[in-house]
Amino acid sequence: MSLIRSRRLLAALSLGVLAACSDSGSDKAAPAASAPAATSTLETAKAAGKIRIGYANEAPFAFMDSKEAKVTGESVEIARVVLKRMGINEVEGVLTEFGSLIPGLQAKRFDIIAAGMYVTPERCQQVAFSDPTYGVGQSFLVKQGNPKNLHSYEDVVKNPDAKLGVVVGAIEAEYASKIQVPPAQVVVFPDAVSALSGVQAGRADAYAATALTVNDLMGKTNAASGLEKADPFKDPVIDGKDVRGYGAYAFRSDDRAFADAFNAELAKFIGTEEHQKLVAPFGFTPQELPKGVTAAKLCAGQ
Repeated sequence: MSLIRSRRLLAALSLGVLAACSDSGSDKAAPAASAPAATSTLETAKAAGKIRIGYANEAPFAFMDSKEAKVTGESVEIARVVLKRMGINEVEGVLTEFGSLIPGLQAKRFDIIAAGMYVTPERCQQVAFSDPTYGVGQSFLVKQGNPKNLHSYEDVVKNPDAKLGVVVGAIEAEYASKIQVPPAQVVVFPDAVSALSGVQAGRADAYAATALTVNDLMGKTNAASGLEKADPFKDPVIDGKDVRGYGAYAFRSDDRAFADAFNAELAKFIGTEEHQKLVAPFGFTPQELPKGVTAAKLCAGQ
């Protein structure tokens, strides 16, 4: 082989090695494109300046004020204050039946449940709760004179002719089951107004609800004609404890950071003079304050 041909061959081999090294280096220098970070519910709401809340049209917790053409109530008005402090100025209400609130939240039809929903261990498996804004006992709405003498869930059990009305998805159905009210004696209504009408029409002999709900219904004198609040009334005893319900806000389980941020602002507000003044028109008094009860305790069944 001539000297010239040898030099040409060596040059070609050198160029090939350099090209290979260059290609390998360029592969390492081209990182894979990363997916954009998901925006949280809280960040989205702050950017939009508004958020959707789910409610079930049950006064005094959350209901549509036809005169003002807006959603209001204890739960809604507290949420407005807290969310505004978080930089979210507008609340958009999404009406649904009580039993559809948690499925609607999970399906992202709305981002917070603001309906005075009780915190229970079962519900804590499905959603993230704030700390409660109130605690309250139970009551019955009955016809005037309480013709079947119903003053407790146990009274319904004792009278096989008595029919007890409950709202779909509400805690009262669970109370009735645990007190062993026969299913055939339980009448399920879509909302509180339907339950009131059901008692008036004789479809149910009593409507079981929170004392605040019954107080509010009785305050609507025209709607509650011919009805009264069962007095006296004995709260149910479940697992050896008198039942007192604690209502709170619910968030999707993967929105825990949002729930924590909301809860931090809520803690600064509940029990203040501003809070008491805000909820007084809905029938809430200092007696209904949660008094140190937390969502963590309620979720643990304490």
